[in-house]
Amino acid sequence: MNKAVFLDRDGVINIEKNYVYKIEDFEFIDGIFDLCKKYQQEGYLLIVITNQAGIARGYYTEEQFRVLTDWMVKKFEEQGISIAKVYFCPHHPDFTGECECRKPNPGMILQAAKEFKLDLSKSILIGDKMSDIEAGERAGVGTNIVIKTR
Repeated sequence: MNKAVFLDRDGVINIEKNYVYKIEDFEFIDGIFDLCKKYQQEGYLLIVITNQAGIARGYYTEEQFRVLTDWMVKKFEEQGISIAKVYFCPHHPDFTGECECRKPNPGMILQAAKEFKLDLSKSILIGDKMSDIEAGERAGVGTNIVIKTR
């Protein structure tokens, strides 16, 4: 069984701004590369789980999100860091109805656990909102850490 560090995107990897979808608006949080390198060296897979309600709201498209995501993953690679996968929820209950993937629901974590054969009890989740932590707890993630970057 593998172990993973689940990282929320906005507020953990990059500075939280309203609906970041353009490369020029994306600012990495100081220390995120060092943190990820540390966990990677300890044998954790690095997995991003992010709610992207801006897609459901029509602020940006899935394609625009994917362009930014590919750029972000490449920036990690340039630092010697491998992001195993980026999971995203494009839904919002007011626009698309309920879903299992939108945090605090654990759908993205459970999908990753299945795909990567993860031992969630030995995994870690790092988020900046209580909905992140709740998703981790509901999925059975062993360690859930909330950080405040503002």
